[in-house]
Amino acid sequence: AASDVYKRQGEIEILPEEEEKKIRIFVRKINEYSEVEEVLNLLRTNNIVVLSIRDLRKKDISELKRIVDRVKRTVDAIGGDIIGVEEDLIIATPSGVKIER
Repeated sequence: AASDVYKRQGEIEILPEEEEKKIRIFVRKINEYSEVEEVLNLLRTNNIVVLSIRDLRKKDISELKRIVDRVKRTVDAIGGDIIGVEEDLIIATPSGVKIER
């Protein structure tokens, strides 16, 4: 079948289905805990999320801590990575994407 055909690049075999997979980066602003599930679903489906927390940080620090804790637990569970950038952004990645520090 056509899907069984592969190209050889050096010593790496890339199947056509794998060539079509793309990692997407989503930018989201989060204002309350109820919005965290969308972020977690994006991470679980192999996407990178850049999370703006500026408004929430100014409004409700305890809610922000709950959100960050939940995202961190999910990132740890899927083998991803997470980092805060300045005071207003969090970058969370799925498995296989390491953030260089």
